[in-house]
Amino acid sequence: MVVDDQAVGRAGFAAIVDAEPDMTVVAEAGDGATAVALAVREAPDLVLMDIRMPGMDGLTATRLITTPETGPRVLVLTTFDLDAYVYEALRAGASGFLLKDAQPEDLLSALRVVASGEGIFAPAVTRRLINTFAQGAPPPPAVTGALGQLTPREGEVLLHIASDLTNAEIAVTLGVATGTVKTHVNALLTKLGLRDRVQATILAYESGLIRPRGVPAD
Repeated sequence: MVVDDQAVGRAGFAAIVDAEPDMTVVAEAGDGATAVALAVREAPDLVLMDIRMPGMDGLTATRLITTPETGPRVLVLTTFDLDAYVYEALRAGASGFLLKDAQPEDLLSALRVVASGEGIFAPAVTRRLINTFAQGAPPPPAVTGALGQLTPREGEVLLHIASDLTNAEIAVTLGVATGTVKTHVNALLTKLGLRDRVQATILAYESGLIRPRGVPAD
């Protein structure tokens, strides 16, 4: 589903997606409320979501249509890479974000990555975003409380995820098989009620497990 309040932009994104043999646009919406209703009716696997829209914005819509277990994955669109709305959208359940001026091939690549169950992690941009907004963000009490349920090894894996390591890199660091790392990742995401590695990284920062750059240790 493509959600954008600008009809021309919405049509452009839809045309790019529909031209691909492995993707189909099942719905289009011009505001968040319509997107929420269509998400229930059409059950899309993936939503390309604009953030700033009149009425219900993309942030609220994202929060309403995403859950850890069900609901579509969301890739949010933004004009600015350092945007508080983007940060809140990632906290709300979005799996990543893309700048509106991205090239068509980058858009399609991002959609495929998110659809496969991964989060879009552009370290240069996402890391700056987290550094900018995580410092004053209150950690979600229910989620941070669940940190105590993690095993020591799952806690290690969470820290490595937040340090931008891939599963293969984590496996080498810990001296275990990549499949074992995937099992730990899936387990910690389930225990914390998170959708993907993006949300796990944000939680690691907000809960104080990792400090944003420029924040001195206590």
